[in-house]
Amino acid sequence: MLENLPTDTLPRLLRRTTLSAIIVGVVGFVVAIFVAPPLAALGVVLGVGMAIVNLRFLDSQAVKVELRGEQSTKAIRRQLGRKTTARLVIMTVVVLVAVFLNAPLGIGIVSGLVLYQLVFVVNVMRVVTSQGGIG
Repeated sequence: MLENLPTDTLPRLLRRTTLSAIIVGVVGFVVAIFVAPPLAALGVVLGVGMAIVNLRFLDSQAVKVELRGEQSTKAIRRQLGRKTTARLVIMTVVVLVAVFLNAPLGIGIVSGLVLYQLVFVVNVMRVVTSQGGIG
């Protein structure tokens, strides 16, 4: 779906998603301060931050793969998949350790990750619909 979009769309999408996620993370932090333990609010910020860092790593990996030139699709998927899986495993371990050590902090991190994903989906849908929709 996104491969049919103009080449300058993805960098703008990533920038818009990052800025939107920071704003939503700050709002989430403020809301969490009032309705949850302070460590949950910190967790929201950490979760959004982890998601932003993950996306930046994925973006830089994709650029490196593109710069290597002609490769098979299967090799590219395997290369990106392995590193992406490793990052997701690390993030999962961090969240599980945080939940085990301090439940509000861990739940806050999960909330921040979820907020980021929601912002990402909204931004992708906005780009797709502005480019003529799916079809």
